[in-house]
Amino acid sequence: MANVLDLRRRIRSVKSTRQITRAMKMVSAAKLRRAQERALAARPYAERIASVLASLKRRIEVLDPETGNLRHPLFAVRPEKRILLVVVSGDKGFAGAFNTNILKASYHFLSLCDDREVDIEPIGRKARDPMRRRYPLAAHEEVQTENPADGEPLTRRVRNRKSRVEVVGDHPGMLEKLTHAATRELASEIIRRYTHEEIDACYLVYNEFKSVIQQRVVTERLLPLIEPGKAVIVGAIEPTEEERQHAATVAAAAGISPFGEETRDTEAEQFGTAEVDYIYEQPAPELLDGLLPSYVAAMLFHAMAESVAAEHAARMTAMDAATNNASDMIDSLTLHMNRVRQAAITKEIIEIVSGAAAL
Repeated sequence: MANVLDLRRRIRSVKSTRQITRAMKMVSAAKLRRAQERALAARPYAERIASVLASLKRRIEVLDPETGNLRHPLFAVRPEKRILLVVVSGDKGFAGAFNTNILKASYHFLSLCDDREVDIEPIGRKARDPMRRRYPLAAHEEVQTENPADGEPLTRRVRNRKSRVEVVGDHPGMLEKLTHAATRELASEIIRRYTHEEIDACYLVYNEFKSVIQQRVVTERLLPLIEPGKAVIVGAIEPTEEERQHAATVAAAAGISPFGEETRDTEAEQFGTAEVDYIYEQPAPELLDGLLPSYVAAMLFHAMAESVAAEHAARMTAMDAATNNASDMIDSLTLHMNRVRQAAITKEIIEIVSGAAAL
């Protein structure tokens, strides 16, 4: 049985832990406000560019009437033999089940791809580390060939696939300082791989954040683009009602609205569906070459910004629960310490009384 001194040391340790979790909760609440503002600010652009593409697709034919070919390769739908899975997780822990649900959704999607080759593009350390432990890294080798134009030696990097599922790419710290330039670079690489038919589809696993109580882990198809502006969700993990209520209570205590703000752009929707015959100066392929890469980059940035906000919300909720648990543990230890101290005092009194009686 622990003595009074051991219990006092443990109480001091738990109090120190409670101070840390309380501070982390306050920091996450402050970061959540900024991340929520950035996620809300990114929505109008994504909605606008989606409405422009929807309007353009309603007024031009996807197929070229002269050649019969697609006007842009991102519209091409092929059998999904090679898939790219972009997994957006957090860089840090102490966020409850946030990263666990991301990995759970990713493993569930991979279990459905039994006979297909999958490349995993993890964004965030909490997805990169377990994926690298579970699946091998993609290997490339340099092959010397002869340039048919001038006969000079030409060096090419050739993929040497050793497993059906492999991990490609590394983006350390991308979510800590999320920028449009880094997102456009990633989108350009994904588009390049799709247009060169290195992959047949691209899926995105991230935490869709609408408000503190309205968020879920979704698996969304990014490519091919069948109907721009309409999300194709192939899987989702919804939070429980108890988790929603706890998140709402914590957000209200931190001065954050648990319901978010309405950012629906009705003007953009009307522009995309308006029965107006617009005249475009540029030809359709040139318009699509300029709009589609921007649309893919906007979707990636929107998903990452929402995932960052959801991570801070999950960490704020988890740290609040940890703070409450620490308080309960302190109360329990204090009660136990008082009982032990009272038992020790009673024992001493009994010994003194017994000694006096013996005299």
